[in-house]
Amino acid sequence: MLDAEGLVKLATGDPNATLPFEAARRLKGHVVTSATTLTEVLRGGPKDARIYRVLPNITVIPIDADRARAAGELLGRTGLDGHRCALDALVATIALAQPGRVVVLTSDVNDMARLTEDPARSREDRIRIVHV
Repeated sequence: MLDAEGLVKLATGDPNATLPFEAARRLKGHVVTSATTLTEVLRGGPKDARIYRVLPNITVIPIDADRARAAGELLGRTGLDGHRCALDALVATIALAQPGRVVVLTSDVNDMARLTEDPARSREDRIRIVHV
C-alpha cells in the first residue's frame, strides 16, 4: 500500500520504496494506492511522467461513499484531526480491507499506525508501517 510519499519515492527510484515494491512483485503480491493519492501527487506537468511510468504496476482503488464514510468513522474512533488526516484515513481503510499481510509505505508513520491498528488481526497479519 502506497500513500503519496510512498508513490513519489517509488516513482523517483528511492530504494526505501523500490525494494519493498520489487519484493511484493516477486512474492506475487499486489501493490495498491488510493485514487485520492493521485490527487496529492499529480500536478499536470512534466514531473507527472515518473508517476505515470509506475502506475501500470499499481492498482488504484476508487473511493466511494462507503469507503469515505468508513474513513470518517475511523477518524472518529482514533480521535485524529479530520482536516489533517482525512487522506491518510482513506489510505488506511484500503489497507485494512486488503487480505493477508499488508505493508504501508508512508512518511506519516505515527498517524498511519494509529489508523491501521486492528487488534482483531492475528499478529502475523497485522499491518506493517514502513517509513519512506
